[in-house]
Amino acid sequence: MQIYIKGLSSAYEPENIARMFFPGATPAKAYCRKEDMVFAWAGKYKMVAALRKNGVCKCCTAPLPEQPEQLEFALSTLVYNLLTEATGMRLPWGKLTGVRPVRIIHDKRAAGYTDEQIEALFCQDFDCTKEKYQLAKSIADLQRPILASRKPTDYSLYIGIPFCPSRCSYCSFVSRTLGRDQTMVQPYVDKLCQEVRAMKQQAEQCGLSLKTIYIGGGTPTSLSADQLRQLMGTVRECFDLSQLEEYTVEAGRPDCTDEEKLQVLKEYGATRISINPQTFQDDVLVNIGRKHTAEDIRRCFAQARAAGHTNINMDLIAGLPGDTVEGFKQSLKIAIEMDPENITVHTLTLKRASNLVIENREEAYADVAEMVDACEALAQAGYQPYYLYRQKNTLKNLENTGWCKPGYEGYYNIYIMEEVHSILAAGAGASTKLCQPDGDRIERIFNYKYPTEYIEGFDVILQRKEGVSEFYARYLDSQTTG
Repeated sequence: MQIYIKGLSSAYEPENIARMFFPGATPAKAYCRKEDMVFAWAGKYKMVAALRKNGVCKCCTAPLPEQPEQLEFALSTLVYNLLTEATGMRLPWGKLTGVRPVRIIHDKRAAGYTDEQIEALFCQDFDCTKEKYQLAKSIADLQRPILASRKPTDYSLYIGIPFCPSRCSYCSFVSRTLGRDQTMVQPYVDKLCQEVRAMKQQAEQCGLSLKTIYIGGGTPTSLSADQLRQLMGTVRECFDLSQLEEYTVEAGRPDCTDEEKLQVLKEYGATRISINPQTFQDDVLVNIGRKHTAEDIRRCFAQARAAGHTNINMDLIAGLPGDTVEGFKQSLKIAIEMDPENITVHTLTLKRASNLVIENREEAYADVAEMVDACEALAQAGYQPYYLYRQKNTLKNLENTGWCKPGYEGYYNIYIMEEVHSILAAGAGASTKLCQPDGDRIERIFNYKYPTEYIEGFDVILQRKEGVSEFYARYLDSQTTG
């Protein structure tokens, strides 16, 4: 399927609408009379949307909107309505293409909208199902007092470890397998510790207040116990951990997480860890390239409890190759019985940078929506949804939702998803996100993507980080003048 949009300065929204119905569709440089195509055109007097599929054409037209700034949304709506009728598909999130539906609720409330007006926006203007709107609203309600307490100079610290014991077939993150790149790990950790110290200096210069730390990856516990001590020891030297709201470390892979490493995480200040099974079906674990069993996950979880970890997250993925609805429900049941404080349910996203190649994907994953619906079992077990995000190319246009026991919300997840304060990020592929408290401006500072580039170009990375002070100098100046 190809997509050809004409008459707009940006074709972003209608293209994404088309891809929600036809994943993998590619933009065409010109209109073609033979290929399967979604076509949309904003002309001088009217809008046109058309679909050609298997030699059958469908077309509809509409007048131009009265306000020119509404043109992109109006044309997207025309495309959406045509494709809904032509395919018979009702997308759960309707026309919403963004990753942060909960953020819309926060923003609209801040602008003075009533909940009735916001519901109409979601369910009528965006054609979102009532169930998905209610999910987003319940999360916004839970987050509201957490976000209300934020201050202009709050920030979080992200530290990235781009190494894994093996690469999962669905993964698109920047990561290297340890067998091939083992000699790179120690030089990387050395540079990472330098960057953490540099960011401490930047934060102090700007008068920032650290709220959460998140060490992610890749797999942080792919580091040796001594390397974890080096990194977390540097963090402890640089920051007052007693003032943190949360300190998370991903210990996601039981094939590289042992008792000693779990004790190191506890000793050096982690207050929340992730042990991520993705599934408890051994055959599915093999399908995705995992080098461990479901029993290894149970062992790792028990070791974490023995080491004193009292706030544990577990990830599951709906739609993994070879999984079934019953298999996913069984994995969900096992996770609930293990009684972690958080359970995050992701819907499989097929990304270009992953190794996962799927044919007939719609047929293969026709039941993924039923898997996601099965998460009602989490509510029945006393968990509540606390954050949500969406991704492009997610199966059936569904979502990723974090569930927690009351009082165990993952603060970092909320802060980064709702973009309420800056995230200073260290490591290969890390992206520092600088947020003005009024939400009107976000700037990013990117590190080099790959570990080799990161190590070789480290001086440039430190120079880029000076942009943190420059950003806050501009913001503080704007607050103290006039």
